[in-house]
Amino acid sequence: MVKIISLFNQSGGVGKTTLTMNLGYQLAQRGHRVLLVDMDPQASLTNFMGVEAYKLSKTIYHAIVHDEELPIHTDLHGLDLAPTNIQLSGAEMELVLAEFREVRLKDALEPVQDRYDFVLIDCPPSLAILSYISLVASTHVLVPIQTHYKSLIGCDMLLDTVARVRQRANRKLKVAGFIPTMHEGQTVQGKTSLSTVQNQLSSVATVFPAIPRAIAFADAAQLHEPLSLSSPKHPVVAILNQITDALEAV
Repeated sequence: MVKIISLFNQSGGVGKTTLTMNLGYQLAQRGHRVLLVDMDPQASLTNFMGVEAYKLSKTIYHAIVHDEELPIHTDLHGLDLAPTNIQLSGAEMELVLAEFREVRLKDALEPVQDRYDFVLIDCPPSLAILSYISLVASTHVLVPIQTHYKSLIGCDMLLDTVARVRQRANRKLKVAGFIPTMHEGQTVQGKTSLSTVQNQLSSVATVFPAIPRAIAFADAAQLHEPLSLSSPKHPVVAILNQITDALEAV
């Protein structure tokens, strides 16, 4: 059965897009069929994958707002992509009064999901409707969380949102784990924040090894490549592989 995993955190800049691209690539390298779904109107994932968002005539917006067929770009480093662009920002208001708005993404994925082993959804940095319908469509949620005090403050709201979705709209939704990101292990705050994440969240789900802040991710994104392709010997690749092991096992 396909695993549909939302990478979700209402905070921006925690590494959701980077992880979506890189974990998708790791899974594809192991022979899995993978679809990436860009639900962030900023379209960073779409652009990271080498697709020029502003040139697109059909995006996921048309699938969830106008019930059109999900547009899919194929074979991008062995991955498929359902792209987006800034037009998706209008969906927030257009879906307010729409019928069955909670299942719009779920319904859009349903005709194609059997083609894939994994669907990874890059959620926007928001607790609003686009993130909500992503969680409704998912089997699992994976939470990147920056090892910084301000990121920990919003974690309760994030977990409350997941709990609300599980209460009614998607009772089978599971938390696949938390990924500490942008970790600065040489600082006191970094060490303290990581320890707090591990202590507070390990009872909820797995806390994966921390991913250090690394300029190599930005360099890879500029090349429209995953880190394992642009810098295969980078030490972070080993951490990505550990997380990929866990995703295969969920």
